Amino acid sequence: MKKNELPLGIDLKGKVAVITGAGGLICSALAKAVAAAGAKVALLDLAEDKAQAYADEIVKNGGVAKGYAANALEKDSLKACHDRVLKDLGKCDILINGAGGNNPKATTDKEYFELGDIDAETKSFFDLSEDGVKFVFNLNFLGTLLPTQEFAKDMVGREGCTIINVSSMNAFTPLTKIPAYSGAKAAVSNFTQWLAVHFAKVGIRVNAIAPGFFSTAQNKALLWNADGSATARTGKILAATPMGRFGEVDELIGATLFLASDKAAGFITGVVLPIDGGFAAYSGV
Repeated sequence: MKKNELPLGIDLKGKVAVITGAGGLICSALAKAVAAAGAKVALLDLAEDKAQAYADEIVKNGGVAKGYAANALEKDSLKACHDRVLKDLGKCDILINGAGGNNPKATTDKEYFELGDIDAETKSFFDLSEDGVKFVFNLNFLGTLLPTQEFAKDMVGREGCTIINVSSMNAFTPLTKIPAYSGAKAAVSNFTQWLAVHFAKVGIRVNAIAPGFFSTAQNKALLWNADGSATARTGKILAATPMGRFGEVDELIGATLFLASDKAAGFITGVVLPIDGGFAAYSGV
């Protein structure tokens, strides 16, 4: 992505942005946009090769970026990564907490529990894996809290620093089948508000974006059948989205750049911004 392709004329020159989960579809797109706006970008991911591949794309387009291996659930890993980022790029000004996701072990097979499901060949609420639920909750909530503990140290007492968390429309109204993910994203939204208040006196703004329905590799099995046709869940989603389609990843860029800019959003903190095609506004009637 190049500067003339950005939806807003935001200038982030002189800033260092750290983005977790940057080996994925959504956060790699945000990394490219932030770099195009002039920031130096550290792309963090468990898979360093994926993060570096996206960093290479940014460099090819004239930006400054580097990929780093980091586990958002391990403090030692984050500390080691932070030391490398400080040496290579400098102090973090913008932190985008994008690490997260769901897991089949924390997903029920059916939307509604029915009599007989306990003994049936179906994964009901009572069959959810404790390890799966812990993994999903920790990945989304602790995967936001721990990187913030590490990189927000750079921001304290400096002007123009901001944290952007990635929540979800699940946080407002929980979706069927995915209780751990919905609960974890609700925690991320609540934590965003808490952190915005906590850091208000030291110059750090904290906000979140809340994507609605976007078709990605992580939710592919829930949205599409093996033959590529839409699942019944996809039909329900699109019927409940007034704009009648899934979001495109690039449609998250404008909101992210806006929140990242102290000039554009300097008095905005504690906000969770829905990007959902009208899903939250529609009653179904």
